[in-house]
Amino acid sequence: MELKLDENGLLPAVIQDATSRDVLMVGYMNPEALQRTLSEGRVTFWSRSRQEFWRKGDTSGNVQYVKRVRIDCDADCLLVEVDQVGPACHTGATSCFDAGGDLPLGGIE
Repeated sequence: MELKLDENGLLPAVIQDATSRDVLMVGYMNPEALQRTLSEGRVTFWSRSRQEFWRKGDTSGNVQYVKRVRIDCDADCLLVEVDQVGPACHTGATSCFDAGGDLPLGGIE
């Protein structure tokens, strides 16, 4: 299946804990970051702000070991199941979605 990259050559990658099934974070990968992730067994992203590769945990120690990588039905998003070491979020929260909080179901103004 051919990947459908966005206009910047990227795919969103949803990172999920392989054991708890919790969604930990979302990052972006280009084909090379995906190849590094698959071949090295550690999650590598493309940083949109720094315009460089970054491997999760290299500076923080909060490593993500890849257990499985899946592609969605449209080939435009990845699901990466990982064994997470330490918190996934840069704030120290287990999940970036724990740190962000809930939006009201009635909509936003």
